Amino acid sequence: MKKLVAYITTGYPDLNFSEDAALALEEAGVDILELGIPFSDPVADGPVIESANLKALQKGFKIADLMELSGKIAPQIETLWMGYMNPFYHKGFDYFIQQAKSYQVEGFIIPDLPHEESRSYKEQCHQNNLHLIDFVAPTDSKERIEVVTKDSSKFIYLVAYAGITGSGVDEDLSTVISDIRQSCNTPIYIGFGVNEKTAKSKAKGVDGVIVGSAFVSIMLDETLDYHEKITHMQTLARTIKEEINS
Repeated sequence: MKKLVAYITTGYPDLNFSEDAALALEEAGVDILELGIPFSDPVADGPVIESANLKALQKGFKIADLMELSGKIAPQIETLWMGYMNPFYHKGFDYFIQQAKSYQVEGFIIPDLPHEESRSYKEQCHQNNLHLIDFVAPTDSKERIEVVTKDSSKFIYLVAYAGITGSGVDEDLSTVISDIRQSCNTPIYIGFGVNEKTAKSKAKGVDGVIVGSAFVSIMLDETLDYHEKITHMQTLARTIKEEINS
């Protein structure tokens, strides 16, 4: 059974919605939840997630909100914190390690942390039974993939194309997938541009998909009320889960 990872922006439109959406997605078949930490310059994310980030910050998001939400949902669904290095640096990585353990969060996804700089952080994670997810891009050489995936855990985040999240670009990833398989036994999940229309094709050869912008677009849709947003997100999750496993 291929896995579905869903990203939501913490605190948008509010914490109650984040909690209800997270638990509804779990009910709809989502296997792992990425709780996005709002940041003012999310360089790897497209305009949809960037907009949700800025709106959450404008509404007063604080790191304490992330902890409060995690305490409510992480015991119910596998949870990872997805954020940029700035908050981790300013709060201290030790702080996030201890809080993750306290709230049963399984680890971190930090897209702007270069692999070479991640080694000490990854060691801290491993010592605390947490995961720091590795990224592989379609432009990576076989030699680079061997280096990046050497001590990978949980899953490899395979970037579907060079660019930002939310785009619909297609690239032939068969070679890079083969190179990852030869380098490690860690599951491969593909992200960037995955939605109900692309999920089936993008899931070929990998173990799961990561969906962000498609869910956040529903969260941002002001034509939908609170409950309609939740229902639409559940429908999307069920559709994608069925597509990748059909």
